[in-house]
Amino acid sequence: MVSASELRAGMVIRVEADVYKVLEVDAKAGAAKLGGVVKTKLSNVNTGRLWEPHFRPQERFEELGLERRSMEFLFSDDESCTFMNPETFEQVEVPRAILGSGEQFLQSGTQVPVELFEGRPISVILPDVVEAKIADTAPAAHAQQDSTWKEATLDNGIVIRVPLFIGPGETIRVDVRTLRYVERVKAERKRTV
Repeated sequence: MVSASELRAGMVIRVEADVYKVLEVDAKAGAAKLGGVVKTKLSNVNTGRLWEPHFRPQERFEELGLERRSMEFLFSDDESCTFMNPETFEQVEVPRAILGSGEQFLQSGTQVPVELFEGRPISVILPDVVEAKIADTAPAAHAQQDSTWKEATLDNGIVIRVPLFIGPGETIRVDVRTLRYVERVKAERKRTV
């Protein structure tokens, strides 16, 4: 059993008869006679629906175990993405809704952790930042202002905003959660001896 004040993102708990994954936790201390409150953002493991309940810090929940396996992304179709355990060659399908926008950055052969609850995949741990190549954008322009942005299409079809100095064919880092430009990937210079 775990109290509401001990909840952390990534935990899986049972609330009444339903099973939820904890996405966010924000504990607020109470003042004087008022007790504190724990604000949470939970995702129902079975339905995927989000719920944002508030709990008293002393409320107790049953903590359930998750199994985490490193799996290789194979391919995706209209409804799901298929991952394979590289040791046993067992394949699992993960609904695209679970992956969100990060699914577009997965390439065949990429290894990512997949969380399973009772043998069923409930989430995929994607990296926060990925590298992507610029497929199309206006030519690079060097201006006095660094705060001017332009649209660019990545090699996977996603359109994001990048600084003016980024040109076609360059590799950049992108925040998967917000789909925002982070930085340019600097090319390694070859040394001649």
